[in-house]
Amino acid sequence: MLAGFSAFSEKKDATVLAPTQEAPASQPEELGKVQWSRDLDAGFEQSKASGKPMLILFQEVPGCSNCTRYGNNTLSHPLIVEAIESFFVPVCIYNNKGGKDAGALRRFDEPAWNNPVVRIVNSEGKDVVLRMSNFNSSAQLVNGMRRALEAGGSVIPAWMELLEEELSAREAGLKTATFSMYCFWSGEGTFGNIPGVVETEAGFQNGKEVVRVQYNPSKITEKELESLTKPKGIAACAKNEGFRLDREPKYYLAQTDYRFVPMTSLQASRVNSALGQRGDADAFLSPRQLDLLKKFQKQSRGRGKNMIGRQDLAKAWEEAQG
Repeated sequence: MLAGFSAFSEKKDATVLAPTQEAPASQPEELGKVQWSRDLDAGFEQSKASGKPMLILFQEVPGCSNCTRYGNNTLSHPLIVEAIESFFVPVCIYNNKGGKDAGALRRFDEPAWNNPVVRIVNSEGKDVVLRMSNFNSSAQLVNGMRRALEAGGSVIPAWMELLEEELSAREAGLKTATFSMYCFWSGEGTFGNIPGVVETEAGFQNGKEVVRVQYNPSKITEKELESLTKPKGIAACAKNEGFRLDREPKYYLAQTDYRFVPMTSLQASRVNSALGQRGDADAFLSPRQLDLLKKFQKQSRGRGKNMIGRQDLAKAWEEAQG
């Protein structure tokens, strides 16, 4: 185990998570929604006391389009924010300022006026994983966080594994296949549980009930998808043209309070499938998502906003919190 980096279990930390907080109105957009400390020394002390590694963002503020895009996209994704705030000590260093910020740049040999860079270090300032400088990739950051947690002996929660899986697959490129069947609701539930499937949509094509599937071609092929589902009377369509989405997508999920919780496409597919097969849908959600679910379960049915199919997860999250 790395010096100054003690292991902590997912179960232990999940009991002490603070509720989701929105970024202060005065926080620059380059920093996203993460609650950052601006004091490196205080970050080291907190890292030693908690046993959590420190996640340091070296960011230009005010910054170029790369900096603002990283803040508004990667650092505003609700699940990325939750992972950073739950499992790490977040500290931000401005790479275009003097004083303590400039001193921190010298300490870590980081250049000034740089694009966003993330370093994950232990309480002694030693890198736990390699420096992350690809500001166009959210997957790189999630992958780095996962590897850092594994290095410390921590259990990686399912929701974080799904997040990395989906982000990596989308950045590499997905493929589309459409399958016809007697009931697209049960078909969507079937496909949603297959490894490699990232997104499912129930609808109509050429007068038939179909499920359109987005999948990771490095994990599974269209022929394998058809082979796995053929015993259930599901057949691949010759073309992916003329698809029309059903008015009630994610049927099993849509009948429950889970529909009020913002989820990634992969999470929604897994949860929909689990509900249809009477499985454990909660296993795919993060602690903060589960807190939202509990809030809606305590209210009268129908008081929340349907979040199924929402693409802007950051905005959906703000709306769900009310």
